[in-house]
Amino acid sequence: MKVDSLGEDPMTRLVEFCETLIPLPPFEIWVADLRQNPEAHLLDLQDAADAPTALAPATLEARRLDRKGTSWVARLRGFRDHDAWRGFIAFEEASVGTLHSTAIIFREHDACALRERFLSFESTTLEAFLRSSLP
Repeated sequence: MKVDSLGEDPMTRLVEFCETLIPLPPFEIWVADLRQNPEAHLLDLQDAADAPTALAPATLEARRLDRKGTSWVARLRGFRDHDAWRGFIAFEEASVGTLHSTAIIFREHDACALRERFLSFESTTLEAFLRSSLP
């Protein structure tokens, strides 16, 4: 490791400088804020230059589901598609890690509306989507 004449590590100085430009909260605080204000984070995602795409969708919400004694996680995966947000549900069998997905079944005007629609489903609706995605 090369040290400059002031005796400091150049990477440490770079990190300290970057922190003055873009001060970020500690990770635990960010996670707590995400849990308390998910809509605000989705709105940030809405206007981001690197918003999720069809090839790289983002998980916008997750719910647990039990079916016939098996635990599943239903994840809303969404992406921006021109003037709309589209999405599908990816189901993961908790104990095995097996993934099954629906086709693209959502189309809303923004990511918050996509999340609200997903959260409005009753567990029986989620189970029906799971059955439709199983081989």
